[in-house]
Amino acid sequence: MDRMRADRLLSLLLLLQNRGRMTAPELAAELEVSVRTVYRDVEALSASGVPVYADRGPAGGYRLLDGYRTRLTGLTGDEADSLFLAGMPGPAAELGLGADLTTAQLKLRAALPAELGERSRRIQERFHLDAPGWFRDAEPVPHLAAAAEAVWELRVLRVHYRRWRGEVRRELCPLGLVLKGGIWYLVARVEDTVRSYRVSRILAAEVLEEVFERPAGFDLAAYWEESSRRLESARFQGEAELLLSERGVKLLPMQFGAVGAEAVAAAGPPDDRGRRRVVLPVESLPVAVHDMLRLGTDAEVLGPPELRSAVAGAVAELARRYGAPKGDTPGAPPNHDTPNGAGRTVHDPQDTPKLRSKDGRPR
Repeated sequence: MDRMRADRLLSLLLLLQNRGRMTAPELAAELEVSVRTVYRDVEALSASGVPVYADRGPAGGYRLLDGYRTRLTGLTGDEADSLFLAGMPGPAAELGLGADLTTAQLKLRAALPAELGERSRRIQERFHLDAPGWFRDAEPVPHLAAAAEAVWELRVLRVHYRRWRGEVRRELCPLGLVLKGGIWYLVARVEDTVRSYRVSRILAAEVLEEVFERPAGFDLAAYWEESSRRLESARFQGEAELLLSERGVKLLPMQFGAVGAEAVAAAGPPDDRGRRRVVLPVESLPVAVHDMLRLGTDAEVLGPPELRSAVAGAVAELARRYGAPKGDTPGAPPNHDTPNGAGRTVHDPQDTPKLRSKDGRPR
């Protein structure tokens, strides 16, 4: 009997022990095999002396003899390694530990007293961790398994890596993997420096035979916390003074998180039009311009002058690109040739272009 089938038979046995009666289709779904394979595995268990019984009828299924419990619950090395990802089946699967994690959980539950085993099952049913952020597909990480192998085995990893400023080839000493907001990072030593690499930007990876010695006392969690703190402190390079509409005040925490919420909390009182002045930490000028445009007409940049000028330039370029008539002020109603009264211009709503649906009808 090969190792794969032996593991599957053990998983089947532990499923019946932990959950009681289960049908062949239920077992097939859990083990990711065909129903016919389940039939053969049940016969193999019975032949080896395990008291597996089949109950007939609509409420039937397979079950173990009442009171029978196996103590064959020792964890393999891979299963033990997978337990730190017990709350994250998705990342465990990405690391190639999905099957090991499932088997390890079954073994642990089988070893627990009945009351604690049932409690652990209820917790798993009612709490779920979904690491990636909303409205964002998970990044493809084809070289994550190679990075994980190098981390486990303390072997040098040769990578072809894409940076913002171009591509590089390096030999890394991988010290750990970090999952942050659904994004995988590889923490590795390069010469005498420890750096972080985004795994999705690894274009090619090769695990070498060369091994390295892990730095004594290196703490992955402590390194990541300190690295994140340094990045956060270096992130903001200035402050923008904004005049926000009531809607803009609500948008700021949604768009900028804690930084936006703190800016709103320290905002001045509303003026006669309900607008409020806020001071918002900003990054480099190009990033800040992009951030201001996200707020649209609900924000006016009052300063610093270089940011206000850059935003005005971006708005003017957008107006030119989208064909605003000459002489019109971006954001103002377009001028028409039909005067009304003493030189005033009336904007007829009927002249406003309407968005059309996919079938060409106006919305």
